[in-house]
Amino acid sequence: MPELDRGAQPESLDRFSIHKFTVKWRRYVAISREEIEKVALLARIRLEDNQVGALEKDVGNILNLVDQLQSADTSSVEPLAHPLDATQRLRADEVTEHDQRDAFQRIAPATEDGLYLVPRVIE
Repeated sequence: MPELDRGAQPESLDRFSIHKFTVKWRRYVAISREEIEKVALLARIRLEDNQVGALEKDVGNILNLVDQLQSADTSSVEPLAHPLDATQRLRADEVTEHDQRDAFQRIAPATEDGLYLVPRVIE
């Protein structure tokens, strides 16, 4: 069984506590069963007891991956708007359809001053 670094302290992230600890020079992030159940409740997702354990492991793996990505040195990398240096060919801005506003206003159930009137939904 790997040794735990007893000096590591739990950190808090928003309202969920994400626990970080080191096992043999590698840092791991863990999320508790209670936190998985709380997120499922907030998201209105029904989880069976056997699913919680697997989800706890999967979310821990995802958090570990995010933690590894955050530790990458990106200071020499320029921000990227698009992975390809492609320029978008733009077409000429020409009218392709005729104005049919009056025709649509005539067949609408209720209009006033060029606006469509609809029933009130929120009081």
